[in-house]
Amino acid sequence: MKGMNLSRLAAVPVAMAAAIFSLAATAQQQQGVQPAVPVAFPQPEHVTQREIVVSLEDRKLALIENGEIKKIYTVAVGKPSTPSPEGTFTIQRRVANPTYHHDGKTVLPGPQNPVGTRWMGLSKTGYGIHGTNEPKSIGKASSHGCIRMARADLEEFYGRVAVGDTVRLVGHRNEETARLFGPADMPATTASEPTQTAETVPAAPAASEPGSAAAVSPAAAITPVSAMGMVASAGTR
Repeated sequence: MKGMNLSRLAAVPVAMAAAIFSLAATAQQQQGVQPAVPVAFPQPEHVTQREIVVSLEDRKLALIENGEIKKIYTVAVGKPSTPSPEGTFTIQRRVANPTYHHDGKTVLPGPQNPVGTRWMGLSKTGYGIHGTNEPKSIGKASSHGCIRMARADLEEFYGRVAVGDTVRLVGHRNEETARLFGPADMPATTASEPTQTAETVPAAPAASEPGSAAAVSPAAAITPVSAMGMVASAGTR
């Protein structure tokens, strides 16, 4: 009898262990079929689609964000002998208060700087949107190919655009420019040649484009500009 009782007692722990393992297996199976808890992913931030359209004929620039016209600026464009290039480009660099270099001469930031207080270089080498030390040229076909802006407009515009923004230079009025800029105004007469003879483009290091040597050096990298303000055989400023 005692032997039989001991045998039965020894079987108890085995049965308990089997029950525990069975319960654990059942719990794992139940957990495995439970519905997954949905994971909340952060929503992407709103992306601003920005485009700059310049009508060379109207001498106007439109800043457009997500299809909405934010502001229209009056600008100066290239004169007939050194016209602004037509086409679609991007802003590749932004330089505040550039130092201007040309033909061994350096012009520090200030009222005499030929490119003003801001430079926005385009993907078209040697061309950009910038200021001027000839404010009376605004609204005229007077530059060596670049787009010039009045200082207040330039600094406001500079703060609203970024590297990578699209810039379209449209040579002749069409339905789009008529919608953006309204009825055509009588074009202003071409401004006389400015006393300064070169124009800036930021890049690094400063090396002359075909034709000459001029460059702008900001606190960042600077790009070369050719003689008589003409860059890449077309000209800027």
